[in-house]
Amino acid sequence: MAVIVTRGLYILFQNVRGGTFPYQHKARDCWRWVKRYLLSDNVVRLMEFQRKKVAIASQMYISREQYFNNIEEKLRKNELILKDDLKMLLHLCQTPSDVKVAKNLIYRYHSENRNMAFGEFKFGPLFVRLCYELGLEETAEEMVKDQNLKGFFSDSTSFNIVMDMLFMKQRYERALGVLLEMKNQGIKFSKDTYTLAFAVCYKMNTEETYKICSMLLEESLARGDFIPRHALCFAVALVIKQNNIVKARSIYSHILHTDSKICLNLHVLLLALSGAQQTLLSVLESTVANKVPTFVKKLDISQEVLTAVCKTLEKNLELQRRFEDVCDSLQRSGQITALSLDDMLCQTPNGKKPINPLLDTRKVSRRTFKPLQSALLSE
Repeated sequence: MAVIVTRGLYILFQNVRGGTFPYQHKARDCWRWVKRYLLSDNVVRLMEFQRKKVAIASQMYISREQYFNNIEEKLRKNELILKDDLKMLLHLCQTPSDVKVAKNLIYRYHSENRNMAFGEFKFGPLFVRLCYELGLEETAEEMVKDQNLKGFFSDSTSFNIVMDMLFMKQRYERALGVLLEMKNQGIKFSKDTYTLAFAVCYKMNTEETYKICSMLLEESLARGDFIPRHALCFAVALVIKQNNIVKARSIYSHILHTDSKICLNLHVLLLALSGAQQTLLSVLESTVANKVPTFVKKLDISQEVLTAVCKTLEKNLELQRRFEDVCDSLQRSGQITALSLDDMLCQTPNGKKPINPLLDTRKVSRRTFKPLQSALLSE
């Protein structure tokens, strides 16, 4: 069944490429402590969401239970659901049963406001963050795929967070299904979307996902979309797994800044698999950082990658001795790590902070939805 579904996804992606696309619970506390893989805090913004929940709860003039009773009464009487009703309730949810009430409220709100512009506020990411907090990835997946809610999740962030949740639970095929639904609904891919898409294809490592990854990459490069380094690294790693070293080197050439440990390890592995041993040893020797100050970041080499390199040098004793010397130097400088290439790829990236807070200020008015001419005009 899994193979059939994956092949179906491949056919649909192929149709998109050809222009024939048909239409444009684990415990809560345990979940919070599980390490995320691909999205930084700047994207998930879970802590910010939780702080807002605490702030709103402290400002309530009635109890949380009474507020939920009032909302359920509104639903029974078929009264108009306001934006503030939904926003408040999503911040007050604490249990899966609360989320069931929130789902009913979302369906009502969307049916009443389907043809109205919501301005710059989007409920999709808010609901998905709530599911993230409570470990309800299946609920989030069901909602973003529901055709009755088409338009409610109109942003890439909602889909990205759902894919990240499924990726974390190793439900890669379902994450690929969310990606397909995102494409079905015409949601523009963000840089995080490409990272998640290529990561899922890499983890599944099938002929079909290899083709899907290749098509997405070709389409994005043809459009001139920005593909982040992390996404390209996943693509390179997948193509290496599929034993297409020439194509892997071609994809690697699209990485503009290769000054990271993942890029270094991929570069070393590609050189080894391409038979460029002399260049490989030169790269390793230039990586040794014996006289570098302790506060300067050193690039690590995976023991797994070095083992793979060693196997390609078995027939050349001279190069093997040179390789052993450089490994000794890397060991002394503390640059050999037990992390595998897969571990490096799946580490959660650090969120980037703006150098100047003024650069991160809002650029659109909340009142008129028009661009602000100056930071002094911020509301």
